[in-house]
Amino acid sequence: MNNLSLYIQVFVYIAAGINHFISPKMYLSIMPPYIPAHNLMVVLSGIAEVILGVGLLFPATRSLSAWGLILLLIAVFPANLYMATSSRFRKFPAWLRWARLPLQGVLIWWAYQYT
Repeated sequence: MNNLSLYIQVFVYIAAGINHFISPKMYLSIMPPYIPAHNLMVVLSGIAEVILGVGLLFPATRSLSAWGLILLLIAVFPANLYMATSSRFRKFPAWLRWARLPLQGVLIWWAYQYT
């Protein structure tokens, strides 16, 4: 994979992680009710995205960070599934809510390129 792809991925995860602290309500709203400690989960996932995104920059931590991102993407999948299936999110078009699910697979594949 080329450096541009890597740097885009770094930017995406760092920006998304920071956004957890700028706009936590958005992330809190898509948390399934059965997940405990919503605030803590949003904070931890934001921290993880920033740390793992930065970790992609360094060859010594790139593979570990990529695996961490894969695990994080799997861990947040229930929130995306909840958003796709819950009637709470009807203000978003159904196609958009459902498109997020296969996008997780694309993001996992993209992270895997750096393992």
